[in-house]
Order: sequence, then structure tokens, then C-alpha cells
Amino acid sequence: MQLYIPKNYHSALDVNQTEQAIKLIKDFFQMNLASELRLRRVTAPIIVKKGTGVNDDLNGVERPVTFPVKELNDEQAEIVQSLAKWKRMALADLGIPEAWGIYTDMNAIRPDEELSNIHSLYVDQWDWELVINASNRNIEFLKKIVRKIYSALIRTENYVNEHYKEIKPLLPEDITFIHAEDLAARYPSLTPRERETEVAKEYLAVFIIGIGSVMPNGEMHDGRAPDYDDWSTPSSDGYTGLNGDIIIWHPVIENSFEISSMGIRVDKEALLRQLKIRNAEDRQQLMWHQLLLNDELPLSIGGGIGQSRLCMYFLRKAHIGEIQASIWPNTMKEICKQNRIHIL
Repeated sequence: MQLYIPKNYHSALDVNQTEQAIKLIKDFFQMNLASELRLRRVTAPIIVKKGTGVNDDLNGVERPVTFPVKELNDEQAEIVQSLAKWKRMALADLGIPEAWGIYTDMNAIRPDEELSNIHSLYVDQWDWELVINASNRNIEFLKKIVRKIYSALIRTENYVNEHYKEIKPLLPEDITFIHAEDLAARYPSLTPRERETEVAKEYLAVFIIGIGSVMPNGEMHDGRAPDYDDWSTPSSDGYTGLNGDIIIWHPVIENSFEISSMGIRVDKEALLRQLKIRNAEDRQQLMWHQLLLNDELPLSIGGGIGQSRLCMYFLRKAHIGEIQASIWPNTMKEICKQNRIHIL
């Protein structure tokens, strides 16, 4: 259990105000996100069949929740860990044209999550995916999309301030871009997580490019599965990777705060290269991977944006349990109660 207790913490909003504010934020942000990226809402599954390659395996070590389905002769099903690959199939199935996309409410359970102020067993996020063409598969297009998302964040923070004057806007006008390799060179003695903290504290909002590939110092900034984000393609600036994370500085917990993981998705060449790098070439025979290798899935860019995390930031909460109902250790709940952190 990892828990940080802010000194003299007192929530700006009570429980009833918080519940109303959560809806206000979610309604406003998703409308702005859809407008910025030309997305339409679709319905998504919470369960998928095991063994199809559709479920996201995150870093490759997290265990999905698995159970037998009686009406399918006890065939195994899994609760999704994210919809990173499902969305690309949905783009194809729905015939979404180039430069348009979809978004959905993704609800997942990640039983191996280490519980903390910002990590829960229950994950809720907006998963989005946008159809692109081959000429869009570059770092400048990635930055363009990041800026569109960031503009929606800025508007949402100002909207919250209009309704709750005690919550002051903190996000800078522009988001800063930095590659994971530059971050490692700047802070060679720090861990990747500590580097995020330092750069977020300095700039307040950053996009760290290149998540998943091995850097020149032999490290990975963070893990990524080999079959959705493209983290191995060289970019025009001499670095590797067409993906990244949006990180902001959370003033209440005094730490960096990841609110989105996103990237340009693998094409056939990147998929084969990354499966080989991760010694996962056996996945080529899975249903989802066959669709991509047979040109039955569109090129795309996509990602996830944490719903509870976004609300936690905009409402200046100390714990994600103040935003969502989940399961927590009794010790954590008792410590939070003693420190005026109201866990739902």
C-alpha cells in the first residue's frame, strides 16, 4: 500500500458537491474532446474472449480477470484491461472514414494494480481512436493531436473555475514536449518515475515521447505492449517512438500525475518488428494480429484519458477514492478518514 497524506488537507467541495462536479466535468470534457478530434461515441464491451489477442496485456505481466462462460461450454472470457486493440476493429467494422474517429467509456478491472492515491483496481477512462493515413505517421502529427487534447483540458479547467471559484486554474497555456531519452540525459541518476516528477514540477504539463523502447542507457522509460502503440519506429528528429504520456503536476499530492497514454498505432512493419523485439512472434497467429497483417484494420492513432484521474485533478482531490467507488485496504480507508479524505 502506497499512500500520501497532504498536510492539513481539506477538500474544496463536500461529497454532494463532488458528485455533481464529477458529472459536470465528464459531460463537458467529453463533448470538447469529441469536437476537437471529430469523434463519435460508441458502445464498448467490458468482456472479450480469451485467446483472440483483442485484450490489452499492458506490460505483459498483469493478469486479466478471467472466468468460464456456461453458455459457451465454459469457454474462457476476460474482463478488458483496456480497449487499445478493440477500438481499431471497431473503426473497421463501423466504416469510420479517414480523419474521423470514435470514443467510448472504458471500464476495466486490473487486479494486479498497486493501490495508492492514484491507482485503483477499477479503471475508468475515455478510450478514443482516430483513423489516419500513412503520411500522418510522424512525430509532428502526434504533437498536433496532443495539443488538441490539451486545449480541451484547458477549457475544462476554466469551466470548473466558473462553477467553483475556490478552484483556481493551474495548467499552463502550452504543453511542453520532451523525449524520454532527453529526460534520461537530463536526470541520469534518477529513476524514470522520479524524472517524471522533476519535469512535471518544472513545466506543470508535459508530454513525454517514446514510451516502451529501450533507450541508449539500456532502460525503458516505461513498459508498453508490442502490438498497439508504435514505440520502435525512428522519427524525423532522430529519436525512436511515435507515442507518449500526458503528465501534469498535481499540487495536492505534490507529484507527477499521468492522465493519458496515447500514440500512433503499429502498422504491419512495426507490429512484426516489436513482436520480434519482445519475443512474442507467436501472437502473429491470433485473430486480431491476423486482421492487421492482412490489411483489414485501418491505420490509426488513439489512447486513453483517465476519467477519475481527470476529476481528481480538476477538483484538487488527494485520493482517487474520493472520485470513484472501489475496494481499498481497511488500513488505507482508516488513515484517509483520520485525515479528512472521504473515500466513497
